[in-house]
Order: sequence, then C-alpha cells, then structure tokens
Amino acid sequence: MGDNDMRKDIFPVSGMSCASCAARVNKVLNKQDGVYEANVNYASATARVVYDPSRCTPSALRAAVRDAGYDLMTDAEAGTERVEVERGKEYALLRRQTVAAIVLAVPVVVMSAFFMDYAYVGYAVWLLSTMVVFGFGRRFYINAWRQLRHLSANMDTLVAGSTGVAYLFSVFNLLAPDFWLSRGIQPHVYFESASVIIAFILLGRLLESRAREKTSTAIRKLMGLQPKTVTRVTDEGESVIPVESVREGDVIVVRPGERIAADGTVCRGESYVDESMLTGEPLPAFKKQGDGVFAGTINQRGVLRFTAVKTGQDTMLSGIIRMVQDAQGSKPPVQQTVDRIAGVFVPVILLLSVVVFAIWWAFAPTAGFEHGILSMVTVLIIACPCALGLATPTALIVGIGKGAVNGILIKDASALETARRTDAIVLDKTGTVTEGRPVVTDMHWADGAGSGRAIFLSLEKNSEHPLAEAVVAALKDSHTVPVTDFANIPGRGVKGTVDGVTYYAGNEELLRENGIQADRDMAGKVAEWTEDAKTVVWFGGAGRVLAVAGIADRIKETSAQAVAMLHSMNIGVYMLTGDNEASAGYVARKTGIRHYKAKVMPDDKAAFVRQLQADGHVVAMAGDGINDSAALAQADLSIAMGKGSDIAMETSMMTILSSDLSKTAEAIRLSQLTMRTIRQNLFWAFVYNIIAVPIAAGVLYPLNGFLLNPMIGGAAMALSSVSVVTNSLRLKRKSILPVARRGDGAAGEVAGGGEDAVTRREYRIEGMMCDHCRAHVEDALNSIDGVSATVTLDPPLARIESSRELSVEYLQQIVSDKAGDYTVVEKE
Repeated sequence: MGDNDMRKDIFPVSGMSCASCAARVNKVLNKQDGVYEANVNYASATARVVYDPSRCTPSALRAAVRDAGYDLMTDAEAGTERVEVERGKEYALLRRQTVAAIVLAVPVVVMSAFFMDYAYVGYAVWLLSTMVVFGFGRRFYINAWRQLRHLSANMDTLVAGSTGVAYLFSVFNLLAPDFWLSRGIQPHVYFESASVIIAFILLGRLLESRAREKTSTAIRKLMGLQPKTVTRVTDEGESVIPVESVREGDVIVVRPGERIAADGTVCRGESYVDESMLTGEPLPAFKKQGDGVFAGTINQRGVLRFTAVKTGQDTMLSGIIRMVQDAQGSKPPVQQTVDRIAGVFVPVILLLSVVVFAIWWAFAPTAGFEHGILSMVTVLIIACPCALGLATPTALIVGIGKGAVNGILIKDASALETARRTDAIVLDKTGTVTEGRPVVTDMHWADGAGSGRAIFLSLEKNSEHPLAEAVVAALKDSHTVPVTDFANIPGRGVKGTVDGVTYYAGNEELLRENGIQADRDMAGKVAEWTEDAKTVVWFGGAGRVLAVAGIADRIKETSAQAVAMLHSMNIGVYMLTGDNEASAGYVARKTGIRHYKAKVMPDDKAAFVRQLQADGHVVAMAGDGINDSAALAQADLSIAMGKGSDIAMETSMMTILSSDLSKTAEAIRLSQLTMRTIRQNLFWAFVYNIIAVPIAAGVLYPLNGFLLNPMIGGAAMALSSVSVVTNSLRLKRKSILPVARRGDGAAGEVAGGGEDAVTRREYRIEGMMCDHCRAHVEDALNSIDGVSATVTLDPPLARIESSRELSVEYLQQIVSDKAGDYTVVEKE
C-alpha cells in the first residue's frame, strides 16, 4: 500500500471504562482488513486509524468495534461531544455507586462482626450485601462477562470471581447450615468481604477517574477561533455569508475586534492585527496593502479588506489543528502499570484457585471438598487486586493534589512518568521566559524637559500604536493637556500641537524627518538600549529631542534561577521564539540559556521537538501561546504557563498556574517522588500477594493445621489497601524543591545570592519532642553553606543567619532529608 493510498482519521470512541478496554478496541481495529495502523488513546477516548479506503470504510470499522461491545463515531465533531457527555454521566454514576457502596458496606461489616447471632440479622446482611455486590457493583460482572465472551480476562474478572464466589458460598451457608454442621464444620458467611471488596474497588476507580476527569478540548477550541460568518464584498455591495462559503479570490472586510476568517493579502486599509496566536509575540503587527493576514488572528484598530488566498483546510490555523491532532493521536495508549500486570496476574490467580481446590479434594478425602472450597474462596478474596487497584490512583491523586497546592496543575497522569525521564526542555520566549507584555524599562529626559511629561502622555494616549500603552502606563502619574491637529503617522508614530508647538512621538526616523536630532548623551543612551534589544520611542518638539523611552518584554525574575535549576538536574534547555535574533540572544544571555533559535514559526517548533526526540531525548515543551500548541502536543511532556492562551493550557499535560518558570523543575521533582511512591505501592502489593496467597491456599496446614479463614483474608486484603493509601499520603510531607548538584548553588535560593549583607530570620520548627530532635534539626540547618543556625526547644525556634536569602521550601527539604519529619514554618 502506497502512502498516497492511505487515509488517516481520528474517531471518537465511547464505552471504554479502563485501559484494557482501549487495548481490546485497539486489537479489534488492527485486525480489520485494510487497516495499516490503529492506535487507541484511552485518555482522549479516540482512535487514530491509518487505513486503505478502497478496502476498509469507517462504517466497517464502526461495525467491528460495536461487535466488541464499544462504539466508534464516524462523525468526529458530533462523536466527540457524545463521548464527553457520556463520560460525564459515567463519572457521576460511578460517584453515586461508590458513595452508596461505602454507606451500605459499613453496616454489613458491623453486623457481621457483632450481631450475627441475633435472629434475622443474617438475612439483613444478605439483603444489604446483595444491593452492594449486584446493585452498585454490577459493572464488574457486566465487564467480566464481556471479557469472557471474547475469551479474555482483566481485573474486573477477578473482582467478579472473588466477590461472586464469596457471595454464593455465603448464601449457601446461610440457607443450608446443616450441610456443614452435619460434617462437624461451623459454617460462616462472608458477605462483609464481598461488600468491602466492591466498595474498595469502586473507590479506586473513582480516584483514578478523578485523576483525569478533564479531557482535552484543545481541538474544539482551536476550531472555535474561526468565525462562523464573514462579510464578503462584491460589486453589488456587502453580504454576510457562512465561513464555509468563502472561496479563493473573495474580498473580505474585517472590522475592529473581528477575527480574520482566511489566509489572504490586504487590498485596502491599514490596521494593527493581533497575531499572537501564531507568533506568540505580544505586539500586534501593522498591516497595510500587500501584507499577508492569517485565519484566526484578530483585527484591532482600523478596517481591513483582504483577498482570500487560502481557505478552509488550507489555512495556517487548520494546519496547526492537524499538527495537534497528529501529535496527540500518534502517542501510545495510556497504559497503567497495574493493567499490564493484571493481564498475567488475573488468569494465574483464577487458575491457581481452581488448582488449590482440586489438590484439596484429591489429597484430603475426608474434608477435602470443604477445605478446598474455603481455600479457593480465600485465595480469590485475598488475591483480589484491591491494593494493586489503589496503588497507582492514590499516589496520583496525592501527587496531583500536591502539585495543585504548589501551583502546578497536572491534567494528564501519564505526564508524571514522562516528566521523571525528561532530559531536554524547550521553552517559548514570550510569556514563558519573559513576562509577555511590553513595558517601559528605561526613560531618559533632556535637561529641563521634565515639564514635557504631560505632553508626551497626551500624545501617546491618542495613539493607536500598541507601544503607546506601555508609555501611558509609565507616565500615568502625570496629567494630560489638550492636543490639537493630532495625527497618526502609520509606521512612524504620532504628532500633535500643544500651545502652538508641534510635538512628535515615535521612531527616530519620524523626528529626523522633521529636523529633530538627538544630542550625544541621548544617542549614547539609545545605543545602550539597542544593544539590549529594547525598542526605543522618541519624543521631541521645538527642534530638539526631549525624551527617549526604552521598551522591552521584561525577563521574569525567576527565569534565570529556573534555568540554573534545570541545568543542575542535567536537563538541557532550548529556547525557541518568533522574535528577532537580537531579542532572542539578549534573553538567552541574561538567563543562561545555551541553545536558542529565533524567527521560528509554529511548525518549526514542532519539527525542532521531533528532531530532539529523534536524537534520543525525552522532551518537555513549555509555552503559553496558541503558536506553541503543535509543539506542546508533539512533546513527550507539555507544560503551559498559566497566564497564556487557553489553547496552550488545554493542549498541555501540565500548567504552571503562576507562570513561574522555576515551577517546571519542581514539577519534574514531583513526578520523581510520585513515581517512586507508585513503585513502592506496587512492590508492597505484590509482596502481600506473594506471602498471602500461599497461606490462603493452605501450605501451612500440613505443618501446623492452620487454614486461613476467608474472613481474615478479607481483613488482610483491606489492610493491604490501607497500607497503600497510607504510603501514598506520605507524599504530602515531601518537599518538591529540586536539590542542586554540589557546585551549582543551593536550589531554592530566591534572591540575593552573593550579597555581603547578612540576613537574620526566625522560623518555627514543629514536631520536636526532645533535645535529640533539636540537635538533629540544628545540625541539618548548619550543614548549609554560609548558614549559622541556633535551634531551641522551648520555644521551638530556629534562628538563622545567612549571607543569602533562603526559601522556606529549601530549608524544609534540608530538614526533611537530614533530620526527619519536622516542619519548618516562617515566623510571622
């Protein structure tokens, strides 16, 4: 099959409840004749299919998926909406079932433990357990039956098997106790085990669902950038038509505040157009006749007429949409470690339980059947993957919650595992490394010209140029004066008359054309600012330059520190920007970034990320603009800065709510801690099964006559789940501030490193119980270079003298790592 014969589509899929469902749909699609490649993404509920349309149709794919028990929508837009509605309903149903199961499981446990000897209590327990197991837990039996029809098994199979056997065995014992009493065996019921298992597993599913309940809507928001209607100009006049009716060669009129509907060329009018969704730059671009405009950008000031050159799927905006779709769809399915393990674990446990029963029946003729049934039930109950099911989602919930508290919003749980392996990060400049808006950083006035501030402010208040807003903000404390004969001079600046004198504000060419030259001192200042890649606004009148203002997109205060932290973690930092070479080079020098590229368009950013990936790097991308969407989607880890565009935030796996770049390093540290906790949880869950399953099978019976009661097995299962949750909660006390390598300086130093002045501060230390505790904390604090610390027990204070400013987070990390579980609180 040649490349030209292939078709690539992305179809929404509904009905998937877990990652194994996605694996099932993926297997079904890949088996279809004519399908070259299928990739089902459970996180986004989509299937990306590459197929030969001459041998396979969307209808055939849908029929195959429906036969497997799911649904595939061929109408992508309508299908996506249906999937979102259905997933919202499914989450609400899961939440109701979980709450109800827990509420009913509690009285089942209490009555089973203390009141089973009372009349009719057993029947009440039976009734409540039936409601929990087959009412609120019916999803497990439905999914298990669906898997059985296709000769496969998953965790639902084991849940249904263990609870079903425990329930039926208990019903038999409740209704026919004489069967066991006549054989000298005291019958027990295990309704509480079945109910608790269902409640715990539902809770695990709910936690997992909460971890990724918000699916990405980036594609729909990108599509929403295109207006629904446009105004077309013909010989008969203007008419409003649907955007789908725009054709190449049509003349379109765009008024202030309206979005441009197609790529084209200006044929009449002048205006400033906000192209930040493409370039990421904060300054609108001045457009005049002959200049190009792009779909999705916003006309700001004047009225423009342009001739459509590219429409529909051919526009740059549509190209960005396709790149985002391809990058998202090409990623492998989200496969939780537990689901992969369950593929082997579940069949083995089911087989083992049958083997245990058979061995008991064969080798213990007198009580083998009874003991075999008990052992089989105990194996199924004790091996129920409650701890395995909770190992991943509980750690994720705690990790994601800790990230939110620290201003790191994690919207894709798989990002944590990816972030742990990241060794390269690509940064957008504007809004990520810099503040993303032009401000006056310097202003120099000629001798005796200070009285001209009011005139400068008045001129710029009337200006249409976006840089004027920065000047107005810098001169906001001045008053305004009446201006006559005001005029905007496109591409130059503005002019106006005050008290009979004409004044000019704009670029140097404007003043030079009107016979105004700068003196040596003024020219020297401008030269300095130009070297620092600042834009200069000139103000003059009456034959001389009165003032110059240097305007720049200021570098964020934490950017240099953030770059240093990333370097200390052996992560290569790359900066890409659509800005010019001078601005890019200046920002790179000031922040310590060693690799950067200027004048980069959106598709170039995505290509750069792909090249890094091809070189073997695990790449993170941090950006804030729509122009970063394709690169964010292409990256292994996508990070959006919180004050950026909604599209960047929706496309990304992580969002830094404060736009503080140093939070990217904290996010990577958080991922390391979270994944370590998940591995610990899985380890202990498996150790529990390795020890508990043989005991449940009865290996100790030949030695000491011990046979584990299923009730104890249920309690042990519950205890294993509690231990997993408790281990996950330990994450809350961990510091996520990265520790710099020796020689790189201590991570967490906020400002003032290298200053001669000594700062003295007091901190409250919580958790100290004795003088040994005090000594441990004091030793830990004094291990910091340049720090002198004294710790007292009563009151519990640490008095610290340091030549540099130290953050509470950094001090907390040092104390936690070297002293123990003590809490550092800054004294108010």
